[in-house]
Parts: sequence; C-alpha cells; structure tokens
Amino acid sequence: MRIYDIIDKKRNGFELTDAELEFFVSGYVEGTVKDYQASALLMAICINGMTDAEIMRMTLLMAESGDMLDLSCFGDLSVDKHSTGGVGDKTTLIISPIVAELGLTVAKLSGRGLGHTGGTIDKLESIPNFRIELPFDEFINISKNCGVCVCSAGKELVPADKKLYALRDVTATVSSIPLIVSSIMSKKLAGGAKSIVLDVKTGSGAFMKTNEESEELARRMVSIAKRAGRNVSAVITNMDRPLGRAIGNSLEVMEAVSLLRGEESDNDLKEVCITLASELVSLGKGITYEESRKLVLKVLNDKSAYNRFLKWIEMQSGDISVFNEGSDFGKADFVSEVIAKESGYISSVNASGLGICAMHLGAGRASKEDIIDYSAGAILLKKVGDYVEKGEVIARLQSSTVSDHKKIAEQWLDNITFSKTKPESQPIIYKIIR
Repeated sequence: MRIYDIIDKKRNGFELTDAELEFFVSGYVEGTVKDYQASALLMAICINGMTDAEIMRMTLLMAESGDMLDLSCFGDLSVDKHSTGGVGDKTTLIISPIVAELGLTVAKLSGRGLGHTGGTIDKLESIPNFRIELPFDEFINISKNCGVCVCSAGKELVPADKKLYALRDVTATVSSIPLIVSSIMSKKLAGGAKSIVLDVKTGSGAFMKTNEESEELARRMVSIAKRAGRNVSAVITNMDRPLGRAIGNSLEVMEAVSLLRGEESDNDLKEVCITLASELVSLGKGITYEESRKLVLKVLNDKSAYNRFLKWIEMQSGDISVFNEGSDFGKADFVSEVIAKESGYISSVNASGLGICAMHLGAGRASKEDIIDYSAGAILLKKVGDYVEKGEVIARLQSSTVSDHKKIAEQWLDNITFSKTKPESQPIIYKIIR
C-alpha cells in the first residue's frame, strides 16, 4: 500500500477503506507518512468530504493512537461536555459542580486556549496553587471523592490529533467538517465518559458562522458518538455575542463563582449552563430533560452546587480564600474604560473582534509560546439590546502587562454597531439534537 495511491483515490472523490485510513493515521504518527503527503490528503478530504463510515473509522483510529482514559470504575455515571469554542465561555466551571452535586462524575481532561482567550485549564490555573497536572491515581481519587476533577490533557492522549491539527492549521484545512468531527470526537472518545453533551457554538464569535453549518457539525458528531456506544446530545447555542459579561481568565472564574452563589448574573450565561447541565443529568441518570432541569435548578438555588465547586477547587489545591469578599483576585494594575461615541441601541457586536481585544490585553495567546496575563480581560457593562448615551461607559478593560489601552478601546468600538431602534431579540439556545 502506498500513501500516493490513497491521496489519488480521495482526490478523485472515492471512499477510503478502513485499511487505507489506518495506513495514513498510523503512518503519520510514526513519521513514515510525511507532512507534504498528509497535507495533500487533508486538502483532498477538505474538497471532497468523507462518508459517515470514513469519519467513524478516522475518529476511532485517532482516539486509539495514544492512551485511552479508563473511567469504567464510575459505571454509567461518567459525563463530559465539549464546547466548540467561543468568547467568554466559562461553562465548564459552572456545569461541572452542578452535575457532580447530582451524583454524576466529571473526570475531565481539558486544554489550553490559543487565540481569543484562555481555555478551561488557563482559567483554572488563574486560581492560586490550583494543580492542573495530577498522577492518574490522584485524578481518579479526586473524581470519586468530589465528583469532579479537571486536568490538562497529556501528550499521550490522541497524538494523531495533535499532529494533524497542527498541520491543518497551516494548510487551510481547519474548516473541513469531517476533520473537525474526527478531531473533536477522537478526544471525547479517548476521554472515556459514557455520556457526552456537545455545546456547538454558532455566530460571529464561533468557528461555525451559520446555523446550517453548526447543525451539520452537531448531527455528524452525535452520529459518531452514538455509533461508538455513547449517550450523546448536542446543544446549538448563540455566539453572536460574548457569553456572559466577563472575558478573561480570572474575570471569568469570578463570573462563574457569582452565578453559583446566586448573585446577579448574565441571563444568557445562566440559561446556557442550565440547559447544558440538564442535558448531562438527563443522559447520565436516564431521566427526562424536564426532570433533570428541576434538579439542576434546585442545587443552584440552595447553593449546594457552589459548595461542591469550593470542594473541587480545594481538592486540587486551589486557594478558595480568593473568593472571599475583599480579595484582590481578578484585579489588575491597569484599568481603563470604553466610552460610547454616540447614543443609541447596541444592535450587534463582532464577538470574535471583542475576543481579540481581550487577547491584545494579555488574556489569550497569539502563539503557543505567549504567556497569559491571568488578570487581563474585559467586563461588558452594556450588551446587545441595551440603550447607551453618548459618553457612557460600555466596557471596562484591564491588564497587568499592557498599560496603554487607547488603541484597544478604539478597536473595541470598531466591533460594536449602534442603531436608533432596538434590535430584535435573538434566542440563546437554537436547537437541541438528541
């Protein structure tokens, strides 16, 4: 078998066999298939697509290219959530203690962010002393005793995806839905959870810009997970605006804490978290969505989910005193305000553009080598649909590494559109695919 023939076959639009896909994936991981050859095949896949059978086999081969997390000790109670990425997405911090309080187990491996803002691991690492790397035995023990443990994914997990994603990133093949599906689902299958909820973002701050693209991606991922014997659903959520009011690592942690405490919180963020948590509980416990939603609301309202959050952070050595009143956590050395230059309703925002502003403040990484400023970010004081007077403060920017925010504030305004009439409200949850 030759990689040349496999490339030629897919270039001509034919379906690849299991043996041909295995030759490609294993060969690329081992180095016998070269970058230029893999690039040619990725482009052929990007242009001609893949059948569900091809995607399924590709996903399994990638998942099995490294370690597979064994969560069998939790029976059918292990659950996981994956987001396709967005601006201000701190849902894992909120959902995990909710579902753990309801008897499920979130033994989760997460990654760092690259781009707009930090990933889940970056947000957790902003908490002083929080340990994101644990021996496997301790990872399992914390998961058993607390119901939730989130660590960084090691190099041994899905090495095929790491190599292929790096190549896709420089060959304009990131947007291929079959390749997105195999990338995401290989990590989820290797993660070992029995039940998986997929938060598929759609809009200006998401990778998938239209509802049609997002729905296709969601349906393909649900199909793959079901074929692999997992309980799964996908929730298509709005990312035409940042989720919540905080963008940036420690700021997002504090927004998550505020919601779990029952303090004033952004309604969009709360509804997304309640929906995702309810889906996880429904899948994990085998009950209806309506029943699970009542349980989720109960542990939120009685603050038991917040107590579970504190237990989780403490068990991974995090300093929970930073959540006390008067703490400096989430504060920065340099703070500035974004001032509206005109009056009117905020009719729309470019969520991706606002995320890039936060990145320039130090909240994200333009390259893997960049060091995150955990205090950096922004607070949205006004959101889509709010009326703003000229001269009014619409956002607060902060950083401990960037002192001059003038250009960033101008860039922030460039990503906001004002109108004389109030915009029509948009749903935050578009569809649930079960």
